[in-house]
Amino acid sequence: MSLNETPRADRLHIAIFGRRNSGKSSLINMLTGQDIALVSDAPGTTTDPVYKSMEMHPVGPVVLIDTAGYDDEGELGSLRVERTRDVLDKTDIGIIVIDSGIALSQEGKADAFDLEKRWISDLKERNIPIIIALNKCDLLTAGSCENDAANKTREVLGKEADKLVCVSALTGAGADKLRELITKAVPDDFYRRRILGDMVSDESLVLLVMPQDIQAPKGRLILPQVQTIRELLDKKCTTVATTAGGFERALANLSRDPDLIITDSQCFKMVHEKKPEGVRLTSFSVLFAAYKGDIEVFTEGTSQLGDMTENSKVLIAEACTHVPLNEDIGRVKIPKLLRKNFGENIEITNVCGSDFPEGDELKKYDLIIHCGACMFNRAHVMSRIAAARDAGVPITNYGIAIAKLNGILDKIEVPGN
Repeated sequence: MSLNETPRADRLHIAIFGRRNSGKSSLINMLTGQDIALVSDAPGTTTDPVYKSMEMHPVGPVVLIDTAGYDDEGELGSLRVERTRDVLDKTDIGIIVIDSGIALSQEGKADAFDLEKRWISDLKERNIPIIIALNKCDLLTAGSCENDAANKTREVLGKEADKLVCVSALTGAGADKLRELITKAVPDDFYRRRILGDMVSDESLVLLVMPQDIQAPKGRLILPQVQTIRELLDKKCTTVATTAGGFERALANLSRDPDLIITDSQCFKMVHEKKPEGVRLTSFSVLFAAYKGDIEVFTEGTSQLGDMTENSKVLIAEACTHVPLNEDIGRVKIPKLLRKNFGENIEITNVCGSDFPEGDELKKYDLIIHCGACMFNRAHVMSRIAAARDAGVPITNYGIAIAKLNGILDKIEVPGN
């Protein structure tokens, strides 16, 4: 990955929802000015969600998500709707596309927009900003979309239709207004969040301890290291990188003590014991716990570790889907720490990627330990925190859990955003 390239996980995720043939794919093509989404008159053309990373003026780097129609039917249709529902967990802004002609035909019907109401409710429950796009206005007589169809939609959807725009994905009408609404809907803190928060200044000297085990791609750094280095360079910090084995040598070669040490969480205990007294210490995983999730919730979640026994059940969740390796932190190193502290019989379950238990299945666990989630956007991580809260299960993060298990959680630095 280039240092100038914005990872998908750090892009604004804009999801397009609607019924089959409402023009969702055409709307994406209109927004991007490119034919990036497959368009067809046949209902159900879009099956699985399609993710497209783009630069969209004036918003910036985004991921546009084209989804299957939420009115799809049959056994396969139900599976497609389920995949569409999964997208809600990753959505920063939701656009509901409604065929303006169909909107006009709903007058007087008791069940008008029942599906739209349901999906709007789901978006609201997650505090996701909503935009209503009345599409295909070019097929109506002049003014009927802006007046009749829009008024009918507002009448049925009420204040949920405050952010409504009439568009034609075919002609491009309304595109500028839609982009304006998207720009205004961007969450206030989306572009202000930083990996390091306020932990460093322009003159900071930062030492990075980056063990290159077999999990790192050959010849490359892992994503959290790349992103952290990029932010340090942007802040004009003096940045020195070393491995775990070279840590003491690196310290000896510095003209002064570093202002901050950022380590791989697996080396927390060693680095803490060998670092100069008074030098602040954190880890890449802890930084990402704050950047991608809720650091207070993750820290509070470690309190459960005080009540663990060999009869406890722990879920370890990883965003990546790599093949398990001998030194894997989630499948080998953290389980080893847990068994050392609480007994060999403690029950540990590993999930990866989009796999994550729901409802009663999640409630059976005593603790969830999540990775730094560099491959997830923040909305996705927050959705898992919400799921854990709803299930009444404490949740924490790899780095924070490792610090707690090593007895140094109160001695590490936590960023503020």
